[in-house]
Amino acid sequence: MIQAPDLPLWAALIVGIFVLLSAAITLTGAMGLIRLDNFYDRVHPPTLGPTLGALCMLIASITCFSVLQSRPVVHEILIGIFVTLTTPVTLMLLARAALYRDRRSGDVDVPKD
Repeated sequence: MIQAPDLPLWAALIVGIFVLLSAAITLTGAMGLIRLDNFYDRVHPPTLGPTLGALCMLIASITCFSVLQSRPVVHEILIGIFVTLTTPVTLMLLARAALYRDRRSGDVDVPKD
């Protein structure tokens, strides 16, 4: 069994709050994916929710390991930068590909750029 780290109460509360916040935000994004009707509506919740959820989880991780190692841990900042940069780019590429596909097939009547 994995042993729980010995965190001070203030750090454990911060980590717990950010982990729960991360889970709630990610769940909200996943529910938006299920609830919405078409691709163009569905593309936003799964990109915005998990991005903010991942950033909350990274804040919790930074807090936990900085307290345990008594020095700032900044490896998670690189992960945050990577997630923050790649998620919007992926969203734009998927939306443009779907728009191109729908224009070619004639399913959507949208003005050309």
